[in-house]
Amino acid sequence: MMSANYISTLMLSSSLRSSITNNQSALTKASKEATTGRFADVGLELGTGTGRDVALRADFNFADQLVDTNELVSGRLDVTQNRITQLGKTASEFLKNLIAARDADSGAKIILPSASANLQDVIGALNVSYNGSYLFGGIDTQTVPVTNYTAGSTSKNQVDADFLATFGFSQAAAGVSTITPAQMQNFLDNTLDPEFASPAWNANWSSATDQTLSSRISTTEVVDSSVSANQPGFRKLAEAYTMLTDLGNTSLSKDTFQVVVDKAISLVSGAINDLAVLGGTVGSIQQRVTGATEKLKIQKDILNDQIVKLEAVDPTEASVRVNTLQTQIKTALALTSQLQQISLINYL
Repeated sequence: MMSANYISTLMLSSSLRSSITNNQSALTKASKEATTGRFADVGLELGTGTGRDVALRADFNFADQLVDTNELVSGRLDVTQNRITQLGKTASEFLKNLIAARDADSGAKIILPSASANLQDVIGALNVSYNGSYLFGGIDTQTVPVTNYTAGSTSKNQVDADFLATFGFSQAAAGVSTITPAQMQNFLDNTLDPEFASPAWNANWSSATDQTLSSRISTTEVVDSSVSANQPGFRKLAEAYTMLTDLGNTSLSKDTFQVVVDKAISLVSGAINDLAVLGGTVGSIQQRVTGATEKLKIQKDILNDQIVKLEAVDPTEASVRVNTLQTQIKTALALTSQLQQISLINYL
């Protein structure tokens, strides 16, 4: 028994429309693969191997984030090192002038301008910011670390109060000339020194924390990535420059002035040594960050190669698929147009 198969323009048109839809979807996928060089749907293509691909990408992204973080850490450390080095150089030059001014008849007047300028330089250096954060604030990066030494400031108010309480008059009073070397030595050692140590330093001069920032620079390394304004070298410089700026030195007797100078020489010399050690510590951390970044970049290259091998498609093959699909779609559209023009009315 024979059966008849019926073919209609509706059936043919529906078949062509379905083919066009499927080919357009395949064309989108092939075009994406030809452009990116990787599977359009990695999970679908890799199947059970997707887990390894995800793990590799996670490792790559973590390494990439660490490289970016290390660049920020390096920038902070570079500025920090620059300030430490500059303060050390300025202190060394000042020390030479201080020694020369010790026995000069007008030594106090000679040294006053540079001492005053250097005090402001120390405060300015410790208040430097980078990328919106104060570098010498410890973990408190949003608060100015050191108060300015100006009329009305907590630091100057305390020095003024100490001087008045000890001697009975201010630094500008005529009585300053009557201060003996022994009285000044006692004031420097027992009253002024404590002002530059905790807790007075933290109450009147510094809002910085002793604890510093720490940063992860690799998968296994964490380093201190900042320096606190509370470091001894900074406090010694601040004390020495304050002594030579604001104790009425131009009115002191020569012998009493020499007591101030000798104390300042000791402080500045100690500060220079402290800053040299501190600069060396920062330099060591800078080297560790640089080394960690170089290793991370190598690790990224290795991970990227493995990811590419898993996800890569043959761009030539993908381009051929694109051309083939485009041809098929054009052909199907042309046939659909011709079918739509077929009508029984033309044959009646």
